Amino acid sequence: MKSESMEQHRKSAGSNIKCGVITLSDSKFADSKENKKTDLSGALLIESLEKKYEVAAYSIIPDESEQLLSNIEDMILSKNVDVIISTGGTGIGSRDITVETLKPLFEKELNGFGEIFRYESYQELGAGAILSRATAGVYKKTLLIALPGSPNAVKLGLKIFLNELGHLVKHLKE
Repeated sequence: MKSESMEQHRKSAGSNIKCGVITLSDSKFADSKENKKTDLSGALLIESLEKKYEVAAYSIIPDESEQLLSNIEDMILSKNVDVIISTGGTGIGSRDITVETLKPLFEKELNGFGEIFRYESYQELGAGAILSRATAGVYKKTLLIALPGSPNAVKLGLKIFLNELGHLVKHLKE
């Protein structure tokens, strides 16, 4: 059963949203330096977001905390984005630094996103879903969403948040 007040909030939410996309991957970064277009997840995010919103910034960076932080600050300050979606670096490997970098920034964490993401992943993958550390939170009135690097994970994340972005950003700006 859908909530009438939730539906009303969605209808009153704007669609004039500026997004940033960051791909974290040592290999995709190296490929991009050789003009190889291998970032399928970043391309999928951009293509899907552009159907409803503006993509104001996109970067491919290595799995380095300093570069992630620098890109986030730049997108917020110079591109005035409302939402930054990252893909990659959320696993449990030694180079996976996205979650550890973002969590200290969060002024508010949106636990429900990660919970829903893992639940939906579990429905598809079984217990392997415990490897997912997808997360989301708020930093400087900007929504930060961290997705795993696989195209299937990006598709799942988009299914969860794409139609909610207007609603979420509306609350951020209040």
